[in-house]
Amino acid sequence: MKKRALAVLAAAFAATMSLSAFAGDDNTIIIAATPTPHGEILEQVKPILEEQGYTLDIQIFEDYIIPNNVVESGEMDANYFQHVLYLNDFNAQNGTHLVNAAGIHYEPFGVYGGQKKSLDELADGDKIAVPNDPTNEARALLLLEENGVLTLKEGVGLEATKLDVESYAKDIELVEVEAAQVPHLLGEVSYAVMNGNYALEAGFSASKDAIALESADSDAISQYVNVIAVKEGNENSEKIQALIAALTSDEIREYIDSTYDGSVVAYAPAEEGVTEEVTEAITE
Repeated sequence: MKKRALAVLAAAFAATMSLSAFAGDDNTIIIAATPTPHGEILEQVKPILEEQGYTLDIQIFEDYIIPNNVVESGEMDANYFQHVLYLNDFNAQNGTHLVNAAGIHYEPFGVYGGQKKSLDELADGDKIAVPNDPTNEARALLLLEENGVLTLKEGVGLEATKLDVESYAKDIELVEVEAAQVPHLLGEVSYAVMNGNYALEAGFSASKDAIALESADSDAISQYVNVIAVKEGNENSEKIQALIAALTSDEIREYIDSTYDGSVVAYAPAEEGVTEEVTEAITE
């Protein structure tokens, strides 16, 4: 039993050492990502980078904590799973030194039907599931306000919480749950407000299934661009710049827009029509 335990520890140590060694390899890019859509998009980037002499090693995670920790520690070169507000909040809460190297795509929030299929059916007693984390709950509330479900206190914007709801169109209940669990409540609530990636994982199409969707020029969209995050000081390294160039290439932008049917949208740089405020939001 002792020998087996030692063998397991030795294997774990070797794996960690291997990752650390790879992270220092100028021709290998180790990137942490969540499966959908980030890991899928990165798979499309592999051959582009191979042509330039780089190996892209994609490590898939199901949570939002480890991908940041392994970049902070230097075990991995970058991650691709989060938006700017989450990144900034993570740094503030954990004392990490991660920076946004580039904006890649955004995932529009949508209202999806559960027991009801149209917001015109909204009635007293209805329940609406929303994400319970601070950055995403505000986004959900803004979308519900935009569609006449509720009214928020003036000026709360992207810091809004359930406590900032000034009035409801009907006597409804907001059900706050972890973002990944929202799709699982569809059978128990009238409506659900979902992140684009979780809607995708649940088999929904934003363009076909959402009964209300964030507009591309909304304030929320400008703040929720998904980014490549690296440890401060590494953002201008050759391999990170090669990764960014591949991810923002016409080939990958076309793949994103043609594959995800509006649930994932390629980020358009300022020179292609995005406002200056959006650019500032993703480079803070």
